[in-house]
Amino acid sequence: MKTTYNFGKKVDLSFEEAVQRTRDELAIEGFGVLTEIDVAATMKKKLDKQMSPYLILGACNPPLALKTIEAEPGIGALLPCNVVIRVDSKGDVFVEFMDPSTILTLIDNPVVHKVATEVKMRLEKVMAAL
Repeated sequence: MKTTYNFGKKVDLSFEEAVQRTRDELAIEGFGVLTEIDVAATMKKKLDKQMSPYLILGACNPPLALKTIEAEPGIGALLPCNVVIRVDSKGDVFVEFMDPSTILTLIDNPVVHKVATEVKMRLEKVMAAL
């Protein structure tokens, strides 16, 4: 599955397994998780709305992030790379990654383009390993 802003796939794992495997595979590719947003828990708390599990991990590869920030200081508004792990209405589990090439249409900087290409390659490796 692919859109203009993300790519991902359905995984044959439970939600909890998908979260752990995603974390593990991100680490192998040099990413740490800076943020974790449990959207389902937030909607329940703030709106008393029940929804299927939906987690957003803010993944960051520090050396690549630093290179990008040095080349384009304002790019922090587009960082970190979000990874969504969610369950749909049928109970299927999906892992979806922000597509770093989306920023190529926003920023005209060859260093950023090079880093975005590398980040996308690493995220695709994570996806393939799931």
